[in-house]
Amino acid sequence: MSLSRHINAEDVIAKAKEHPHRKLASHTRGHHSWRRDEDGAQATKYTIPKVGIPSRSAYQLLHDETALDGNPLLNLASFVHTWMPDDANKLIIENMNKNIVDLTNAKAIGTATAGSSEAIMLGSWKRPLHPNIVFGANAQVALEKFARYFDVETRLVPVNAQNGYSMHPPDALQYIDENTIGVIVILGSTYTGHFENVKLMSDLLDDLQNRTGLDIPIHVDAASGGFIAPFVYPSLKWSFDVARVVSINTSGHKFGLVYPGLGWIIWRDEKFLHKDLVFELHYLGSTEYTFTLNFSKPASPVIAQMFNFLNLGFDGYKSIATKDLRNARMLSRALEHTHFTVLSNIHRPVEHSAVADLYKAGLPVVSFKLSDEFKKEYPHVQQAWIQSMLRTKGWVVPNYNAPKGEEKTEILRVVVRETLTEDLTERLIVDILEITESLMGTSSSLLLHTVETARPVKENFSNGKKGKKQQVGFSRQC
Repeated sequence: MSLSRHINAEDVIAKAKEHPHRKLASHTRGHHSWRRDEDGAQATKYTIPKVGIPSRSAYQLLHDETALDGNPLLNLASFVHTWMPDDANKLIIENMNKNIVDLTNAKAIGTATAGSSEAIMLGSWKRPLHPNIVFGANAQVALEKFARYFDVETRLVPVNAQNGYSMHPPDALQYIDENTIGVIVILGSTYTGHFENVKLMSDLLDDLQNRTGLDIPIHVDAASGGFIAPFVYPSLKWSFDVARVVSINTSGHKFGLVYPGLGWIIWRDEKFLHKDLVFELHYLGSTEYTFTLNFSKPASPVIAQMFNFLNLGFDGYKSIATKDLRNARMLSRALEHTHFTVLSNIHRPVEHSAVADLYKAGLPVVSFKLSDEFKKEYPHVQQAWIQSMLRTKGWVVPNYNAPKGEEKTEILRVVVRETLTEDLTERLIVDILEITESLMGTSSSLLLHTVETARPVKENFSNGKKGKKQQVGFSRQC
C-alpha cells in the first residue's frame, strides 16, 4: 500500500506553508517581476475564485501544471495525433472562434463530429421494437456506449488468438436475428491493429438473406483504418465498394493527422440516415438540417483537416502511412527476434500477393507479449513491470488484457504515429530490451506497481436506485 493512501498530502502542505504575515514578497520594494506565487495562492483549487487573477498569472499557472502531463510524443498508448506544421497551427488559431454548421451538397451524405464515438452512434442507429447490434468483443468502448445510451442490446462476438484477437465473421452469424439493426465491422482493432474482413462479412450476410430473408446492413468502424487503408492497401475491399456497407466512420484526429477532436461519418445514401436523427432548423436565417448529437462545435478542426488535404494530397498521406508501417514492421521484427511474441500481423508477408500488398493489412500498431519460453525461464517476471519501467524513461506503453475470449492474455501495445521516427523507434527498442533483460536477474520479491491518481472513485457512481448515498471520497487533483 502506498503512503499516499495513509497521509493526506494537502494537510501536510498546508502545515508546511509559512504563516501569511511572515511572507516577505508583498513588502519587497523595487521588484517589478510578476507575482507568480502570490497570484497563484489566490486561485482556489476546487471552486471558482471569488476574485480573478491577472491573465498572465492564470496562463503561467496552467502552463506549469500542464507541463507535468508528460510528452505527447512519447505517449505510444494513444492513436490521437499530436503534431501539425506551423501553418496549420496558425490557421487553427485564426479560426478557433468560429462555430461550424454542417451543410453538404454531395451525393453521399455525412457530417463532421466531435470524434468517432459520436460518429458511431449516428451511423449505427435504427429503430425496431427490441433492437440489438452485433460486433466483436475487441470493439472500442464507443460501440458499447452507443448500445447503452440508445438502449440497444449488445451482442458481443468472442475473439480468439488464431484470428488476431478480432471478430471472425462466421462467428457473428449465430448472434443475428430479426431485430438485429446491423453488424459493425472494425477496420483496425485497437487491441492489435487487425482489419476485420468486411467483404467476407458481407458475403456471409448475403447468404444469410438468401436462406432466411434477413437483410442486415454493415457499418464500418474505420476510426483508425479509414485514413490508412485507402492509401496503402488499394486492393482491399472494405468501403462502399462492398454492397452491404451503408455507413462508415473515421477519426480525423487519428491517422487523419489533425488535433483532437474531429470525427467523420458518411452514409452511402440519404435513405440510410434515419429520420429520427434529423432535425429541421429555421432560426439561423434559412432552413437547415442537423443530425449531430450536439449543435455547436468549433470550425477549426474541420479547417485543419482541409489544410491537410491540400498540403499533403493523396501522395503525402500515402508517404506518411507507408513510413509509419515501415517503422512498425522494424519494431515488430526486433521484438520477435528477442524475448517477445508479436501479436499484430503487419510485418508478416502475404503469400502469392502483388507487390502493392506485400504484407498483411493492418494499422501501424505493434502488439506483443513476453514469449512462452521467456515466461517459463523467468516465471517471476510480470509483464506489467515493463510498462512501469518504460514510464520512468518517458515512454507510455500500455499493458492490458485481451478482449472476451482471450481475457487471460496480457498485451503490450505501441501505436506508431507520424511523430515516432525511425531514430525514436530504435531508441524504444533499446529501452524495451534493456528493461526486459534487467528484470531477468530480479528476485520475486521485487514489486512494481502503479498508483492511479485523478480517477473517479467507482463506489461513488449511482446505480440508478433512489435514495441518497454517502460520498466515499474524491479523486486527486488533476
